[in-house]
Amino acid sequence: MDAAAFKRSIRDLQVWCSSCMVAFAGADPIGVLIGAKRPSGTLIHRIAVHPDHVRQGHGRHLLTSLSSKLAILGPPRIAAEVPEGLAPARALFEASGYTKDAVLTDYVLERTAKSGDRAGQLVIPVTVDDLVANGLLGETYPQTCWERSVETLMARKDDIEGLAVASEERIEACILYIKDGADILSLRSFVEDGGHRLGQLLAVVRTKVPAPFRFPKVHAAEGPSGWLQSLGFRPAGEHLLYATAARSA
Repeated sequence: MDAAAFKRSIRDLQVWCSSCMVAFAGADPIGVLIGAKRPSGTLIHRIAVHPDHVRQGHGRHLLTSLSSKLAILGPPRIAAEVPEGLAPARALFEASGYTKDAVLTDYVLERTAKSGDRAGQLVIPVTVDDLVANGLLGETYPQTCWERSVETLMARKDDIEGLAVASEERIEACILYIKDGADILSLRSFVEDGGHRLGQLLAVVRTKVPAPFRFPKVHAAEGPSGWLQSLGFRPAGEHLLYATAARSA
């Protein structure tokens, strides 16, 4: 991570500098913790220890120090989204009292489901602000990973494009994705139609962005895996959501 990327993470993810820590051995920095903070809780965005100093308690000390601080200042919830295959990190969080709260599945779009025409349906451009104005973001938004939460969408709205299926009465389905990129940030239908409207939106987006699409860290609350796979997505990895409550050492 260079300085520019770190500054973007402050804007996009609300990386909170007072929740970032460095561990030293003498004058040498040997470990780092980068924390992002919102009213709902703190995310351990990055934690790393130099290979010459692993298994000496430095990572756990960083987590304990942050927990003690947040036990006083709040918010109490602390979470981490750990790649399933990263066994050392999983062991660190489990040894530090974190429990597995959910599984976040990474999906890749292999094909686009077929979608026929329907009378009265119109595909229109949509922005994050449009969805907010129509009450489609906010408290009713399903639980998502940190990088696709409402706060992140609002912070990154100038980098996001979107499409919606609209009727005369309302927005019926929508998709948000990164401009000039291949990451889907939100994919939602507000009607029961077997995924037809979402398939229609994906087909249009595929004409704009030909690269394979990623839909990262999908929480089960966003929708069952069955309908995603019916739209052409396949699972491509998992992250484990670990969580704990801040407490004094």
